[in-house]
Amino acid sequence: MKYLATRIATALAVLAMAGGASAQAIIQNSEVQMGVRAYGDLNVGGGTPASGSGTTVVGLRSVRTNSDSTSPGCTCEGWGVGLRSTGQYGAANSAGEGVANLSLVSFNSTASTAVSVVNVLSATGAAILQVTHDYHPIAGTPYLYEVLVSIKNMTGTALAASDLVYRRVMDWDIPSPGYESVSIQGVPAGLGLANGSNLYRSDNNGFNYGNPFSFSSYGLQNQNFVNSEGRDQGALFDFEFEALANGATRTFATYYGVAPTKAAADLARSLVDGDSSDVEIGLYSYGSCTGGLTGCDSSTGAPDTFIFGFGAAGGVLVPPDRGDVPEPASLALVGLGLLAAVGARRRKSVAA
Repeated sequence: MKYLATRIATALAVLAMAGGASAQAIIQNSEVQMGVRAYGDLNVGGGTPASGSGTTVVGLRSVRTNSDSTSPGCTCEGWGVGLRSTGQYGAANSAGEGVANLSLVSFNSTASTAVSVVNVLSATGAAILQVTHDYHPIAGTPYLYEVLVSIKNMTGTALAASDLVYRRVMDWDIPSPGYESVSIQGVPAGLGLANGSNLYRSDNNGFNYGNPFSFSSYGLQNQNFVNSEGRDQGALFDFEFEALANGATRTFATYYGVAPTKAAADLARSLVDGDSSDVEIGLYSYGSCTGGLTGCDSSTGAPDTFIFGFGAAGGVLVPPDRGDVPEPASLALVGLGLLAAVGARRRKSVAA
């Protein structure tokens, strides 16, 4: 037992050092390619020239058409987390404020996965929150990547309801600024925890910073809309959370993907668990082109409908609880495999 425990610790340490040496990664499955930065935001250089724009920065890209959706023009894609009670926050957005009030704990990647772990720092440099973004393909559909987001309370005290907030924002550029058709759907009539929703704000201004305490609107705030065209725009979603005990973690699922049409994207949102009878991604934004690509049709979403969504219904971010297992992703899975071996030996010993 002691030997196996030592092997687990050694394997995790080696993987952490190997992954930590890499500051970013371009990952993909058969349909979706993503450039993931060390701090969990998107847009990484080193890809092939994208269709329609020629950019070599990979954000959220279609493998099938090689069109990118977040890297042409402004590489504006990122996230932020904060505490309303103190105004402290951490954020990562390469084209906004950059990396703010974060320290890197680890970054690990494979050909198809990436896991970023960072600490949010107080003014004195103390870690007050730990945020993990775990990017991996899912078994249900090749058109989606799941990103499990985990936020751990390290403040030393319990957080009251609505104190903890999280933002994800991006500027759609498909295939270049101003050629995108944008939709946002699933915004509930009642917003905020007081109305039973984790979502408290949405907007089509993708140029907002990751800082969740800053905000400006492009005119479609807290609205459901389809095919907004004629300007350079994106999608923003702000969330607030239930009370969180010190040391506790709140986990929820976000999704990035691309499908050939809006109809295929609609189906993909219901195939997260492999069962098309219900829809797991109830809050989302679609981005497609209005020109600049062969076969572009904003009404059908051809040739690419890019997907940005959340595992949510009625604005509530549902903690993931599914039977499907993501593809092997990170050092955590190696550790879990070794721990399973320990458990198997223990059960065998008990049975004997």
